[in-house]
Amino acid sequence: MSAPPTNESAPGTAPAPAPVPSAKPVQVKLVLLGEAAVGKSSLVLRFVNNEFQENKEPTIGAAFLTQKCRLEDKIIKFEIWDTAGQERFASLAPMYYRNAQAAVVAYDITKQASLEKAKSWVKELQRQANPNIIIALVGNKLDLEAERTVPTEEAQAYASEQGLLFTEASAKSGEFVMEVFTEIAKKIPLEHLLASRSRTGAGPATGAGAPGAGGANGRVDLNQSSGSAATAGGCC
Repeated sequence: MSAPPTNESAPGTAPAPAPVPSAKPVQVKLVLLGEAAVGKSSLVLRFVNNEFQENKEPTIGAAFLTQKCRLEDKIIKFEIWDTAGQERFASLAPMYYRNAQAAVVAYDITKQASLEKAKSWVKELQRQANPNIIIALVGNKLDLEAERTVPTEEAQAYASEQGLLFTEASAKSGEFVMEVFTEIAKKIPLEHLLASRSRTGAGPATGAGAPGAGGANGRVDLNQSSGSAATAGGCC
């Protein structure tokens, strides 16, 4: 009687591994701008680590974090510069938004003055940043609806007039935070970006190549460097 069929490989050979689809992440430099205490760091921490710190210390200089998003057949690696909102650090902002492909300009829906500051950042980006930069205007602290002073319609009308992405979100509850970055990812002209980088042989200065970068995810303290690392996983 013949032996039954078997799936085992012949001695000394290994079964051929199944092909694993791979995609090299496309690096996208993103900068966060806005007045102090509007919750920029809280937005990015919610996006990267899905966490919220009630009494977050103010950012000094800038903080650098990364997060990956899968968009159809591509993986986007956001290299995020979270800038300090204090006026004394405003002159440093061009170092961080230079060559950025995207920007999140945040304001606090409970503070009208923060929207005016956001508008000034938008003007600066439109005047000095990458001409193809994708700008998203984000009204944070949606969880404080009862204390709102900035009407949604006002901010929405301004965003439409300036050609900006717009949403309101809550870093505290996480509401609409992921959507902010997903919509930005959808708007990035990836094919143009990849073609541009293949022609030059290198992308624009991002991540560790940007001023003061101290590693993967950590704070860039202009007074004292610190390396508080945070792990970036999949997001969308």
